[in-house]
Amino acid sequence: MTTPKRGNASLWNWIPTVYLAEGLPYFAVNTLTVLMYTNMGMSKRQMAFLTGWLYLPWVIKPFWSPFVDLFRTKRYWVLAMQLAIAVAAAGIALALTTQVWLALTLTFFWIMAFASATHDISADGLYIIALDEQQQAAYVGVRSTFYRIASVLGQGGLVMLAGWLETSVGDVPQAWSLTFGLLSLFFFMLFFWHMRVLPRSAADHAVGGVTARSIVSNFLLTFVTFFRKPGIVQAVLFMLLYRMPEALCVKLVQPFLKDSHAMGGLQLTTSQIGFANGTVGVIALLAGGVLGGLVIARGGLRRWMWPMALSLTLPCVVYCYLAAIQPESFILTATLIGIEQFGYGFGFTSFMLYMMYFSRGESSTSHYAFCTAFMALGMMLPGMLAGVIFEWFETSEWISSAGSLMSCIAPQDAAASMGYAGFFMFVMLTTLVTFAVTFSVWRNLDKSAH
Repeated sequence: MTTPKRGNASLWNWIPTVYLAEGLPYFAVNTLTVLMYTNMGMSKRQMAFLTGWLYLPWVIKPFWSPFVDLFRTKRYWVLAMQLAIAVAAAGIALALTTQVWLALTLTFFWIMAFASATHDISADGLYIIALDEQQQAAYVGVRSTFYRIASVLGQGGLVMLAGWLETSVGDVPQAWSLTFGLLSLFFFMLFFWHMRVLPRSAADHAVGGVTARSIVSNFLLTFVTFFRKPGIVQAVLFMLLYRMPEALCVKLVQPFLKDSHAMGGLQLTTSQIGFANGTVGVIALLAGGVLGGLVIARGGLRRWMWPMALSLTLPCVVYCYLAAIQPESFILTATLIGIEQFGYGFGFTSFMLYMMYFSRGESSTSHYAFCTAFMALGMMLPGMLAGVIFEWFETSEWISSAGSLMSCIAPQDAAASMGYAGFFMFVMLTTLVTFAVTFSVWRNLDKSAH
């Protein structure tokens, strides 16, 4: 094996594209599926439940990540997973044109999800191995930036492309088939590019002298030490429940934007959704995150935890307002979504920093992996139930005064479905859960916590 070149040019050849490859399949699995299955006519209950399960690989990622070190190199795993993602995307494209499209697409999305989660592990490992500490610090912004670009492309660009194809082709399954076909082609291109440019490092090899048994033993020891940390109950509840409003919203926001006024939605086109939710919203989310990082670096975690909890939850009222007035103005809708996402990005900062704070000490890397698993589980479980909750509001005679209230606010839409209005009001109630778990960890934080 040869030692890789460490010049800036060689690092720019692969770091940006590897982190594009890390982000795109994540958003394809967790964002595109919601809108695609909605546009294909799937019920919200079924869509939320089935797509919620696709989050599982990121929940259990810490359990198999140690085994990646046992077999082959990080370079091998990065390439193998990119090839698997390319094949899975091609499988989705072909499956959408068949009579058994649901079973086949779910199968291929599962393959993509597991490949993407494994790609996360191996790509981060390769980054650490191939770069020295100074370069890791210098390029951390590059990897973060291109992951964020992947977020805009995955939630905005691909959705807008699918929307344009829906209009141009006039066939929803065909439009999404072409979209995933292009995604597959892009990953095949990435695979062949990375075969050429990914570094071959002498340090990148399977771990010697380590067995599966020893890994399991060490993992169990780490697991026990994690659950013996002081304040573990409050911490786990915080990681599971802090993002409950978002976890519920994320499965229903895109259907809400897509559904007709008669169904209580905003009647946007797929392309408009891609621009409002996936472009304006994502850029605002990133801006909120940057500002959150700046202020928390100056004031500390304890000082900013409550303002950030409020910032994360209270903008959810945006969707209550949109459901009530169902505005015709796309500019107003996109602006309000941007405001809501900015608040979420700002509020999410304290959550990430708390997980780092809680993971300090022995085995901090492994303990942080457990924290991210609980974070993913906290998104997965409420998301799976979101469709059930929505349908309850849609079909039940709930809060008799709600209909009168909506008639006063928007008389022209009084006959519209109350499902979304009730659902988003319920989401606002769950902000009390966020406040409760925030208080439980905030009161025990060291006043100097950063």
